Amino acid sequence: MEEVKSKVDSFIRKVVDEKGRPETLYKAARHIIEAGGKRLRPYLVCKTCGLVGGVEEQAVPAAATVELLHTFTLIHDDIMDQDTVRRGVETVHKKWNLSTAIIAGDLLFAKVFEVLGMVGLSDLYSCEVKLSILQLLTEAAILICEGQALDMEFEMLSEVSESEYMEMISRKTAALFEVSAKVGGVVGGASDDQLERLGDFGRNAGLAFQIVDDVLGLTADEEELGKPIGSDIREGKKTIIVIHALRNSSEREKAKILEVLGDKKASRHKIGEVIALLKSLGSIEYAMNKAKDYAIKAKSTLQAFRDCREKEDLLSLVDLIVLRRR
Repeated sequence: MEEVKSKVDSFIRKVVDEKGRPETLYKAARHIIEAGGKRLRPYLVCKTCGLVGGVEEQAVPAAATVELLHTFTLIHDDIMDQDTVRRGVETVHKKWNLSTAIIAGDLLFAKVFEVLGMVGLSDLYSCEVKLSILQLLTEAAILICEGQALDMEFEMLSEVSESEYMEMISRKTAALFEVSAKVGGVVGGASDDQLERLGDFGRNAGLAFQIVDDVLGLTADEEELGKPIGSDIREGKKTIIVIHALRNSSEREKAKILEVLGDKKASRHKIGEVIALLKSLGSIEYAMNKAKDYAIKAKSTLQAFRDCREKEDLLSLVDLIVLRRR
């Protein structure tokens, strides 16, 4: 994974250049990228390309566009959630200001299209391949916006069903995993049937990822996670954990959860009490079992592909998604 990360980051540094002006804008745009991150989505692009017989190296520019799009969504997501820490550093709007963060995100979004229009890419990708990538990324961007809007709407609702939650994360999170897998397939010359299977793989892996993310937001080591524990509770997020707890709690327990849920000034002690209650109700265990179910589905879609190193790497990636600690 580190090899893919190194190559993708090197490509992004050329696109979001240190010599870019205004200097503050480009620094802000690079800030979250330089803070770290796992580069799971670019890794998906490169490995699915290799899985269908393509050359992983040729997938690097396409993988970079996925990471640029992802980072754009992170910057704007932090603004909407009023988060102050991301990957162990201040969020862009906190370190600079709201206006700079908005336009830094916009810059990264624009850079996606700049990369796809690069003359030099004509040697790697045909016009047909570039158009397919463009269509996939556009589809993902729209779905992410829709998912984010649903997430914000849910904060205002007293009740959200599990099916509504799954629909929201399928757009907000899983869509980009699905598209990442398909983009790699497009670069590698996948058939329509292979692309459909890759999409299923990416979507299920993405659903597992988001559910585990919700769990880690309550149970991980704060320093290792890189952001405050319990922030989803303060923001009133209707995660699958909260939905399960509200569905399976007594009136007294439900009132205790709702008293703290969405209280941005809730103390660490109050947050801790709610997390303990979510654990005792079996809600965190329920969520992890759901994540494991989606991981199994993701792995099963790969069985139709030839046995190769890339297939093993993708199977290991699914394990990492479920077993990770941050």
